[in-house]
Amino acid sequence: MNFKVGLQLYSVREAFQTDPAGTLRAVKAMGYDGVEFAGLYDHSPEAVRDLCAELGLEPIAAHISYKLLCEDPVATLAPYKTIGIRYAALPFLPGNCRPAHPEAFREAMKNIEAIGKVAKEMGFTLLYHNHDFEFVRIGDTYGLDLLYETVPAEYLETELDTCWVKVAGEDPAEYVRKYAGRAPIVHLKDYFGERSENMYELIGVKSTEPARPEGFEFRPVGYGLQDFPAILEASREANAEWVIVEQDQPSMDLSPLECARKSREYLTSIGL
Repeated sequence: MNFKVGLQLYSVREAFQTDPAGTLRAVKAMGYDGVEFAGLYDHSPEAVRDLCAELGLEPIAAHISYKLLCEDPVATLAPYKTIGIRYAALPFLPGNCRPAHPEAFREAMKNIEAIGKVAKEMGFTLLYHNHDFEFVRIGDTYGLDLLYETVPAEYLETELDTCWVKVAGEDPAEYVRKYAGRAPIVHLKDYFGERSENMYELIGVKSTEPARPEGFEFRPVGYGLQDFPAILEASREANAEWVIVEQDQPSMDLSPLECARKSREYLTSIGL
């Protein structure tokens, strides 16, 4: 496998917010090659850039708000230009812009193309990071596929989250292969349990329904339901440059940093 392994810092967000230097140092010691940001938490881009350089961690990408990118893409992207990332990723669309609302989704696709053009002019590649709610059909086509059919590849590439692909009922490895040549980053995320309506609280969607006893939980990579050897082979075939570990919430009575360590240890154990 000739790609590198990164960590999405959303996985350890509280630690990064309070102690960026200690957190990045720990991430490097675990064997990660780079990091993907999910906000800077008021840390200056210059300080973050210098810290990554000092530790030998590559600043790969950042998840950046769709709303902010629509309002002022240049100003929103500028701090990440300072840090030196190559990929700007849309982490999700607001609820009223998703494929369940086809007309609004079509408008969102126009906005995404416009953002992608600005990103390209500034030296970034724009990515889209899916959940499972893009797997709603508009006609005969999933919203996620319609997005990639509509926005040209020169303005939008994929950041397939393999957890959510599987939760949606599709084969993650086959989905990565489907976007070969357009999949520079693949998200490695594991889980256990069943799909339920309380999975979206982290992005502001509250549920009044009780959690199922068997529940849905995120797991360190290699400790859930995913077939990662198959996903990694598909990522190789798709010419991915990076695979990035992400765990939205800790589990197994482990801290977020301990979960990140277990994920990296598992990947090492299978030759990555």
